[in-house]
Amino acid sequence: MDILELDRGITLAWCPLEEETGHDAGLRLLAALYRRETGMDLPPISWTERAKPYFPNSPFHFSISHTPRHAFCALSPSPIGIDAEETDRRIRPELAGKILSPGERRQYEAAPDKRRALLTFWVLKEATVKLSGEGLRSYPNHTDFLLTDPRVRELGGCYVAILEE
Repeated sequence: MDILELDRGITLAWCPLEEETGHDAGLRLLAALYRRETGMDLPPISWTERAKPYFPNSPFHFSISHTPRHAFCALSPSPIGIDAEETDRRIRPELAGKILSPGERRQYEAAPDKRRALLTFWVLKEATVKLSGEGLRSYPNHTDFLLTDPRVRELGGCYVAILEE
């Protein structure tokens, strides 16, 4: 497990998946981060009516993401959303026309690495819906992100977006 302390009290942990599912690894990372921050065991987790997980009796917020080969977890004193995608993930270029806003589409068309550009926008969009708790209900083409958004970083062979309120 690797841990990174970010600004504003956010702690990020990630690990490669070995013999556990992404879900199980994400919960293990969450338990380790919670114990590290509070010295206590992981409290019960509840879900909003739109299935966003949260701690009902804790001041901390969390978000978990996993790819086929990695799990990520962010713990924060404020609402947070995280998404990750493997940097080598195959992605259909025609998806750009469905998920990108006009401004994002212009950046995508000008980008030298189309896969990186599309995956960068994708992790930002997924982290946004995880932060809001709304979930992905249709093509998320109403955002206006920049390819240079500093909330996206490359960690462990993945693009990772971390958004907070």
